[in-house]
Amino acid sequence: MATKTHSLFDPAIVRRALVDSVLKLGPRQQIRNPVMFTVYVGSLLSTSLFVQSLLGTGEASPGFILAISAWLWFTVLFANFAEAMAEGRGKAQADALRRNRHDVSAKRLCHWPCKLDEEPSLHAMAERGEIRVVPAPDLRAHDVVIVAAGDYIPADGEIIEGVASVDESAITGESAPVIRESGGDRSGVTGGTRVLSDWLVIRVTANPGETFLDRMIAMVEGAKRQKTPNEIALDILLAGMTIIFLLVCVTLLPYSLFSVEAAGRGTPVTVTVLVALLVCLIPTTIGGLLSAIGIAGMDRMIQANVITMSGRAVEAAGDVDVLLLDKTGTITLGNRQAVEFIPADGTTPAALADASQLASLADETPEGRSIVVLAKTKYGLRERDVHRLHAHFIPFSAQTRISGVNIDGQQIRKGAADAIQDYVAQYGGRFSETLAQKVEEISRQGGTPLVVAEKAKPLGVIHLKDIVKGGTRERFAQLRQMGIQTVMITGDNPLTAAAIAAEAGVDDFLAQATPEAKLTLIRKYQAGGHLVAMTGDGTNDSPALAQADVAVAMNTGTQAAKEAGNMVDLDSNPTKLIEIVEIGKQLLITRGALTTFSLANDVSKYFAIIPAAFAGTYPVLGKLNVMGLATPASAILSAVIFNALVIVALIPLALKGVKYRPIGAAALLRKHLLVFGLGGLVAPFIGIKLVDLMVVALHLA
Repeated sequence: MATKTHSLFDPAIVRRALVDSVLKLGPRQQIRNPVMFTVYVGSLLSTSLFVQSLLGTGEASPGFILAISAWLWFTVLFANFAEAMAEGRGKAQADALRRNRHDVSAKRLCHWPCKLDEEPSLHAMAERGEIRVVPAPDLRAHDVVIVAAGDYIPADGEIIEGVASVDESAITGESAPVIRESGGDRSGVTGGTRVLSDWLVIRVTANPGETFLDRMIAMVEGAKRQKTPNEIALDILLAGMTIIFLLVCVTLLPYSLFSVEAAGRGTPVTVTVLVALLVCLIPTTIGGLLSAIGIAGMDRMIQANVITMSGRAVEAAGDVDVLLLDKTGTITLGNRQAVEFIPADGTTPAALADASQLASLADETPEGRSIVVLAKTKYGLRERDVHRLHAHFIPFSAQTRISGVNIDGQQIRKGAADAIQDYVAQYGGRFSETLAQKVEEISRQGGTPLVVAEKAKPLGVIHLKDIVKGGTRERFAQLRQMGIQTVMITGDNPLTAAAIAAEAGVDDFLAQATPEAKLTLIRKYQAGGHLVAMTGDGTNDSPALAQADVAVAMNTGTQAAKEAGNMVDLDSNPTKLIEIVEIGKQLLITRGALTTFSLANDVSKYFAIIPAAFAGTYPVLGKLNVMGLATPASAILSAVIFNALVIVALIPLALKGVKYRPIGAAALLRKHLLVFGLGGLVAPFIGIKLVDLMVVALHLA
């Protein structure tokens, strides 16, 4: 995507977040987060107690109450800042996307279908009244427009006629133009992209405000992100804990008053101290960072050039346990490569390589180029001058499935085994039993046999092979360790599919895949309680994409595929699916890690604030002052200050995310308990003690 990747603490984003953190202090903003709303109310209450103390009727010294009140407000502001920072990165990207908008005029066809010239003149069509120029925002779904070289495409649509080169750098960030044409899997176009050559007739598929660019802007703005089910569930849990501790703290005041009156000595606990106690007891750390974690997860998707249609899709990606992966371009390199020359009886390998290279010199396909390269590498056949050879090349035909060259009286042909067999038979020749066995053996191994012949004489077989990408087996082994099952989808026959599946290390495969077969397979896994992710780019993938839990449509694909998916990969890279799953898991891991730290952190804070809060009422509790804090007042203030500062300390981790490693659930749980659980227990003992020393040194309490 053509948006700038901002550093974690870009000065412009920080400045904007500082302002937004203050603007978020309104009650309507705060009430969305029950935990931080409790802190917000506590801040208001302590502020009113400070005003009361200034009038001479306060329960404690104005300086102490002011310090507590100020740090409670800082706690709210720091939580707002964390959310604003996460939103700020999205807003900066949304601003960049808005700059990609162009106020263009659209050439709407008055009647469709109509007959067009081979190279239509838009000026002449306008003079004849065949097109009407209107502002792009006036277009509606199902309108038909025509664009030519140099025009911006006015709206999202589907090409219904024409083929053209299109600059999509404003959307994808990729400078190389792409070919868009009607009737295939590359017929979808996006408003705001520019036609570089030729012309296109486009049927508009989106109304104003509903375009792909509009959805991109809406999704990258974190403020408009809806909470996911897991986030809502965690919110409910945190709210429940907050209510429990609120009830506890409310009952402590009358209990303290009763104890002092009954014992005839000591001092009751104050409301200011109870507010501080409540804020330190409730899970403020995760409550303050929860929203930022979710927004940052979506931001990481944006950085990976993936647009998500909902926050739920990002979270679902983290829970996926079945991946449906296309073979071509995902598991294999996408193009078959020549790996071996196998001569027929009476032909040397060098002679076969020579004939194969001659027949492939004009073949611009990846397979043809790989044959030329293999002949160069193995037999030193290079520097052939095509013009000096006076060769007549026979282009590949879908009808004959043969290509070749006529040179110096030779007629060399290469093609599919059955097609070359018919070609040889025309000249009275036939395949030997050995050659037929070699063809069958290559097919059993998952390869593609390409037979070369000269009239009646078969010369041998070129072994074309789908090359499995390096590291694929290891990557799938890691996914298996995480409990994720991989399924390869291919149109190959079962024999070829089985061979490639075994080499790649996938858990299962679907051969001769049809749209119906893909849909049935997804439903089968979902019926078994699995969450399924898949990629697709064609209209025939739409049913399966609509059914999958995480459906990644390629940006180069059809509009139908984009509408069916809940994510769009702007890079159109099928391997991105694995990265998407990892980003989703990183979101869940980060949320779990910081929740573990927050809860453990709260347990340790009890040892600081509870003995201090009730030392005046129950002097014996002073023995629980295991941290050796100076005074009850300094202990309470230190705990509140630490409670606020720990949110600031964890903002980088919430935004960047806990580093993802493909390990099993049990190992991940042990790691979280050791690092974040134990760390959460230890950190307050060290942090609160250090703050207490500074508070005493500065005479703040």
